[in-house]
Amino acid sequence: MERTQIEEVLSRVEARLEEDPEAGLSGSGFWKAVDSVKRSPDLVDEFADRIGRIDQKAFQRWAMLTVPIGVGTMFAELVTLGGLGLVGLAYYTSTPWNGFFLLAGMGVVLTATHGLAHLLVGRLGGIQFTHWFIGTLIRPQPGVKTDYATYLATSPSRRAWMHASGAIFSKIVPFALIPAGLIAGVQSWAIWMLVITGVASILTDLVWSTRFSDWKRFNRERRYITG
Repeated sequence: MERTQIEEVLSRVEARLEEDPEAGLSGSGFWKAVDSVKRSPDLVDEFADRIGRIDQKAFQRWAMLTVPIGVGTMFAELVTLGGLGLVGLAYYTSTPWNGFFLLAGMGVVLTATHGLAHLLVGRLGGIQFTHWFIGTLIRPQPGVKTDYATYLATSPSRRAWMHASGAIFSKIVPFALIPAGLIAGVQSWAIWMLVITGVASILTDLVWSTRFSDWKRFNRERRYITG
């Protein structure tokens, strides 16, 4: 897509969002324009801020719940500490309750740290974030919303690893808690639940995430490195 075509598409999308309170980005050609900007880094300075404003406006209409990034990050950190506290209780309770505390803590830590991993790796790579959000009831896991202007200004490799970071960390957590469970003396069923959770997460990524979620985005951004 040439520069003039990108300009036309963005103008059309801006007008559409302004005129129709229900309008989104689907079928608008917006993402094709974004793809063209990613393929021509010399266009980033010209269009990044404008694309970021359009993306943010559409996001606010789409997301079911949004929280400012600072408030959401503080809450996620507190939830993570709470999850680690539940893991800690496994050391001071008898069976079978120590196993339940260990698994509950794992679930809490998994939920909170997925987005925190994206946030940390993204910020290290120069990407800023605007909100924590829950998109839909079907996918209630909390996510973090990128500031798309800074996202575009970052290298494709850094964008790719930002997307991968949450998925990678989610695979580490269940296996990392196995030693904690063994030291706490939990019953074998709790250890096996950690293993099953980790393996299921890997299989889910292979079957689903590579087509619809983090690994799909990772592969998409990696293509811009060689493309």
